Amino acid sequence: MDLTLVEGIIEDIIYKNEANGYTVCEILSGRKVITAVGYMPFINEGETIKANGRWVKHPDYGDQFKVELYEKVLPRTVDAIEKYLASGIVKGVGPATARKIVERFGTSSLDIIAREPHRLSEIKGISLTKAMSIGQILNEQRGLQDVVMFLQEYGVNPAVCIKIYREYGDKSVAMIRENPYRLCEDVFGIGFKTADRIAMKLGVDPDSRFRIKSGIKYILSHAASNGHTYLPESMVKQYTARLLGIPDLDIEDALVSLLFDKVVQTERNGEQCNVYLSAFHSAELGVSRRLLSLSRTSFDRDLGDLDEKISKFEQKEGLLLDPMQREAVREAMLNGVMVITGGPGTGKTTIIKCILQLLAEYGCRAALAAPTGRAAKRMTEATGYEARTIHRLLEIGYTTDESELIFQRNEQNPIEADAVIIDEMSMVDILLMNHLLKAVPPGARLILVGDADQLPSVGAGRVLLDIISCSGIRTVRLTEIFRQAEESLIIVNAHRINRGEAPVLNAKDKDFFFLTRNGQENIVRTVIDLCARRLPDTYGLDPVKDIQVLSPTKKGPAGVVNLNVELQKALNPQDGKKAEKASKIYTLREGDRVMQIKNNYSLRWEKPGNAGIDGTGVFNGDMGTVIEIDDDGMEVSVLFDDDRMVVYDYSILDELEPSFAVTIHKSQGSEFPVVVMPIFPGPEVLMTRNLLYTAVTRAREMVVLVGDEDILLGMVGNKRETLRYSGLADKLITFSAYADII
Repeated sequence: MDLTLVEGIIEDIIYKNEANGYTVCEILSGRKVITAVGYMPFINEGETIKANGRWVKHPDYGDQFKVELYEKVLPRTVDAIEKYLASGIVKGVGPATARKIVERFGTSSLDIIAREPHRLSEIKGISLTKAMSIGQILNEQRGLQDVVMFLQEYGVNPAVCIKIYREYGDKSVAMIRENPYRLCEDVFGIGFKTADRIAMKLGVDPDSRFRIKSGIKYILSHAASNGHTYLPESMVKQYTARLLGIPDLDIEDALVSLLFDKVVQTERNGEQCNVYLSAFHSAELGVSRRLLSLSRTSFDRDLGDLDEKISKFEQKEGLLLDPMQREAVREAMLNGVMVITGGPGTGKTTIIKCILQLLAEYGCRAALAAPTGRAAKRMTEATGYEARTIHRLLEIGYTTDESELIFQRNEQNPIEADAVIIDEMSMVDILLMNHLLKAVPPGARLILVGDADQLPSVGAGRVLLDIISCSGIRTVRLTEIFRQAEESLIIVNAHRINRGEAPVLNAKDKDFFFLTRNGQENIVRTVIDLCARRLPDTYGLDPVKDIQVLSPTKKGPAGVVNLNVELQKALNPQDGKKAEKASKIYTLREGDRVMQIKNNYSLRWEKPGNAGIDGTGVFNGDMGTVIEIDDDGMEVSVLFDDDRMVVYDYSILDELEPSFAVTIHKSQGSEFPVVVMPIFPGPEVLMTRNLLYTAVTRAREMVVLVGDEDILLGMVGNKRETLRYSGLADKLITFSAYADII
């Protein structure tokens, strides 16, 4: 059946799905009102469109025009222009202002706004600033329209179209035509397959080197998102061939070309050749060299009265350090680089407090940091010294011409401190570690504190474990549990789990409970009831602020996605008063708990009530609460747990996810009063001892496990660690043996 062309004015929008752009509307075409349905993102009442489509008969609603392609047409008559401007399409222009504009400029109104916006200030009530803003918004709308029209046939989400336009501006279509594969590198929300589909429709040869090189880069980037800093060359060829549907023989030349362009680096390890994206190879080299360089500094001569000062700290605090704690303090003060690792209750915080006091007595300035805002806040509360996130310590900000975000602290502008102490080191990935070490001044102490038995970082690498494996870096492992900590079954069971022993369950008057439930539906019902009723009623807990549900998986009835839907219904239900915003999977609501799921270095934040305290950067794993949803301004305001307020444009809401429930991996670095965890069957590679250990150690006051005890015991017995390709340990061992090359 041939396509039919319809042109008319949007009279009424009956339904619009903001997540995917599906719309039902009425179009006035001549004197006839047509009901049109289809994917028509960004159309507004009062706009004129040309639409190609087919007539269909709906069993309930009769004849409808099913739109397959459409384009917006600028209105030509005075009435149509006024209606268009009054529709809200241009922020700041309502019906009264629209009437004034068309009364003054008639059918030339849109041309005046686009080409001579300053002339709008001739109208009473429109300032020059507002006039220029109206012109800018209208021109952005037109540029965005071009991108939407171009990408609609490729099924690209409307919200992603906005991101593309913001990334490339008026050059969007030209840049996509030139290299569609840049989309999966530059724009969050577009994967390789979407970019490849666009490339194929634009006529890119499936066997072109251009496509193969893009495929290789995607494979290595995808590997990095799963924690690998490199992949063996054989895997790169195998995965790329499978992704692109080509023989792996064609991949060799593309790899050589990428090497020549310095996009990738290779490194031979015995018989195996490893392939890195250049940034990760450079980071491993930088971390190895700088870490070993710092470790060669010794402070023996300056600290003759060290033991005496440690004893004074013990007297002041009314405690006695055990031998390993005392050794950790001594080694941290004597060595350029020191790693302190241990599980919960082994006194890591006490050691940090002691080191901080000693540094102060010796006249040394200390800088404290942790990977996340929550971890930094907890560090501040525990030690009494200000701690910052690593990103804030490194002073992330724009270059002088505001064209690029960089860390202001680096080799040329190091951190102003004599000692740098980093907590929760298990969360630090190789790229962040490289930036940190660039900023540590030569001759300073670097003290790294963390729990090596927790899950590795979300980002690429296994930095803490690789450093510990190198004999050239001094490490103290704490194993003794403080007597006070032994009163908590959370801590006792964490160590039992870590040793492969079954945890003690349901001891009277303790803080560790197990509720047996069969089947994921029963588990979910119990988890919801615990969070919404039983725990708040029994212990006076705030169900949103005090209780955190952690799940091993995202998918399935007891996975994070479904748990968030069900927990929102129970903990923050729709009441007709709270504003909402529908997204692809969830409906976001005022009062919801949310988490940032990617690093966004350019998002601005401020501290409410603290004038002048602001900055940029919100990072993967940061958690907060939705304070306001402004549909008119198309913005969502989130107050994060470290008291930063961030305003999100609707176009980047896919960077937020509900966090009533989060995966255990995403919970790293955080601590919650109460943790509730469903225990259900899952893949052996996932249901591991250190996953369970990490979940349990997130709780401060209570752990409640719900599910199958056999699965729990199976996790305790499963010591399997997920393979991560990382070359840092080998480089540290090699470089420490040949120190002269550093």
